[in-house]
Amino acid sequence: MKYLELIEKNDYIHLYCINSWDMYHAKEIQKEIDQVVLKAKRFDKVVIDLSRLNDIDTASAIIIYEFMELLKREKSVEFLKANKDEERLIGFIDSCIVKEKNTPIATKPLNILERVGKYFIDFLVDIWLFIGFVGESSISFLNYILHPSKIRYKSIIKGIENAGVNALPIIALTSFLVGVVIAYQSAVQLQKFGANIFIVDMIGISVVRELAPLITAIVVAGRSGSSYTAQIGAMKITRELDAMETMGFNLFDFVVLPRIIALMIAMPLMIFFADLLGIFGGMIVSNTQINISYSEFLRRLQNVLELKHFYIGLLKGPAFALLIASIGCFRGFQVKQNSESIGKYTTISVVNAIFLVIACDALFSIIFTKLGI
Repeated sequence: MKYLELIEKNDYIHLYCINSWDMYHAKEIQKEIDQVVLKAKRFDKVVIDLSRLNDIDTASAIIIYEFMELLKREKSVEFLKANKDEERLIGFIDSCIVKEKNTPIATKPLNILERVGKYFIDFLVDIWLFIGFVGESSISFLNYILHPSKIRYKSIIKGIENAGVNALPIIALTSFLVGVVIAYQSAVQLQKFGANIFIVDMIGISVVRELAPLITAIVVAGRSGSSYTAQIGAMKITRELDAMETMGFNLFDFVVLPRIIALMIAMPLMIFFADLLGIFGGMIVSNTQINISYSEFLRRLQNVLELKHFYIGLLKGPAFALLIASIGCFRGFQVKQNSESIGKYTTISVVNAIFLVIACDALFSIIFTKLGI
């Protein structure tokens, strides 16, 4: 079936659209139009006539409009409309396309000051929202204290297992390797001065007071903090959080606080475990590299390692856990209704948690130094 009828005049070409044009024959119509474009190259004017057209739908009207716009680039085009319906349809298409062309496209600001300002405003908004989140968590925690029957003990115990017990293998490996590296590097330097025995002081104090809490917190931030964000984000996408709110459950009581409390309980225990493995790694290197026996190492460690260093390391645990769990849950609630945002906010959660843990550790160091502890 043909859809175009072509009549060549002396100085122009008259093009009749015939039969019924619909979306089911758009491919055949487009082929005929391509042939007409080739023939129309040697003419200066084209007349498009719809008087013989039986019927037309929106898809075909778009084809006619695009065909007409293509010819207008090089030739004079006259368009003859057959009836008011066709005229109204093509006019509607024309108005939509013109509106789209005239709609300004949102572009990113090129000015570096604008970008810095935008990031700064977003940063301030994030801080404000996080402060509000911490405030709501504090109120829920106070409600826990006043009403112990509302505490979800099973969820807390499950959280200790997931965040603490299941994390012990990776913490053990990381702490042991850190102890090995510190001992090995220290041994090389101390041997130059004949101060081999001081390797025990360096390993004992540095691991117990600084390295074990910090390494444990970083591992937990990457492991448990990210899982909190992903879990809550998935609950938000699947509308579980909306369902809980509809049923009258307090999200902070049921979702946030059990995770925070569980991590705050588990973190000091993991730090103690990391202390043992870090010192054990340093003890092995000390024995193999500078011939300090295990008994001698332990006697020296008992003399130089004061309990205050041990308590300081453990004290950092709950603070680090509070930061990691709060950020993980906070970013989880910010997840949008798509799976892509889970990865985005999980990454942000890990970065924020690690940064704040390091900043908090630096703050602890300054405070304890000023206090002479």
